[in-house]
Amino acid sequence: MRELVVMTGMSGSGKSVALSALEDAGYYCIDNLPPELLLASLALERNQRITRLAIAIDARNATSLPLVPHLLESVKQQGVNVRVVFLDASTDALVRRFSETRRKHPLAAGEDAHGDDALVQMILRERHLMGTLRDMAFVIDSSHTRAAQLQASLKQFLGVARGHLTLVFQSFSYKRGVPRDADYVFDVRMLPNPHYEPKLKALTGMDQDVITFFEGQPLLLEMENDIAHFLKKWLPHHVENHRSYVSVAIGCTGGQHRSVYLVERLTQAFAKEWATLKRHREIALRQAG
Repeated sequence: MRELVVMTGMSGSGKSVALSALEDAGYYCIDNLPPELLLASLALERNQRITRLAIAIDARNATSLPLVPHLLESVKQQGVNVRVVFLDASTDALVRRFSETRRKHPLAAGEDAHGDDALVQMILRERHLMGTLRDMAFVIDSSHTRAAQLQASLKQFLGVARGHLTLVFQSFSYKRGVPRDADYVFDVRMLPNPHYEPKLKALTGMDQDVITFFEGQPLLLEMENDIAHFLKKWLPHHVENHRSYVSVAIGCTGGQHRSVYLVERLTQAFAKEWATLKRHREIALRQAG
């Protein structure tokens, strides 16, 4: 057994889609595995010469969730590369998805578990139950993510060589809200905006004309240096605290120019020392149609 991926997260956040992506990537997948059976399952799959295993653990195993961190530590001591992925979404998005699919929440019990108010309470309870797993995981916010985007994000994550810490840079628009998976958030809406330049309005921060525009703006360089200095100071402390993933979200008005440019620049700079990933939320949404 070389690698174990633990897929977990909020009910309705897209775990089934993610598990399908893992299966497509060559992982043997087990859904809704009781944590008590984890070590036995690993031993069985090892005997079957399965080298990459993915398991889904969620709130359906609520009473056993406290066992998971200790069990995963035992797996790591066997030399297995363990990676935990937590799918999250805003409460509004989860309520909407349950309403659209008419699915019953896993924590629902009895006739009193009907209506949006009851559903919100179950979601809040689930957040509390899953809090420890979220803290140790690579978090993906699926609030504004389509299935194809979620699969792409997951495959990108799996393709990054595991280091002491994986650094995720993502651009976003404040119009759609701050990503739930962000550890640090930087607001760059005060910087010069190419949106008001007719020739640049339809372009993005990855296009050369926009890059040239920003290279002539001292404030962009100052912001880039300030963010980089902050991260260089504090990332080593995350490593000392045994954090595996840190997500840095950079937001502007439309998530198209300023935040995209800075994510590109910072990803390039930090890739020399850290395992890095980048996401452009609004651009990905437009490309997905």
